[in-house]
Amino acid sequence: MRIIDHPILGEEKRKEYVTIYYNGKPLNALAGETIAAALMSAGIRKFRKTPKYKRDRGVYCGIGRCTDCVMVVDGKPNVRTCVTPVEEGMNVETQIGYGKGEE
Repeated sequence: MRIIDHPILGEEKRKEYVTIYYNGKPLNALAGETIAAALMSAGIRKFRKTPKYKRDRGVYCGIGRCTDCVMVVDGKPNVRTCVTPVEEGMNVETQIGYGKGEE
């Protein structure tokens, strides 16, 4: 689902991949892209569940303002995945409520 040849931006030149882990499963991500971009490229759209009603949320604003895309990254809750770049071996987990230990 990744755009390889954009009509305005041109062809994707990055070829280096890193491995991240989404809920324990390995995913390939382009080095330098955001966590949200890597997940969306893998077809993943649900990033967290809201505290009160446990409703699914994903990317909304894409600039780090709305917090809909927050996830638990390397054990740290509330990481804005739309502005956080991937790193080799990074562990990304679906966030339920406010994060681990806080529902």
